[in-house]
Amino acid sequence: MAENHRVLLAEFEVRVRDLVAHCERQKCKINELERMLAATNVDLQHAEQRIEMLEVQKDNILAARVVAVHEGDVRRAKERILRMIREVNSCIALAE
Repeated sequence: MAENHRVLLAEFEVRVRDLVAHCERQKCKINELERMLAATNVDLQHAEQRIEMLEVQKDNILAARVVAVHEGDVRRAKERILRMIREVNSCIALAE
């Protein structure tokens, strides 16, 4: 009976050691995953900052484009007015 208890105790000790070793491996995996998560979070923050910066640049480009279109319209309108003034002046000159 005592021998049976020793065998059971030895088997229990082996299983406890295996369990402790398994726990240590899991702790290492958890630590590695936490490091990876932290690195991924940093990458994500950088990507979000880059997206915000690109959105600001996009908005600036769109605003510049709208201004450029309006400037082009103003320039064309001025050219038309100048052309019409020249035509009116030439008509007045012909009428005199």
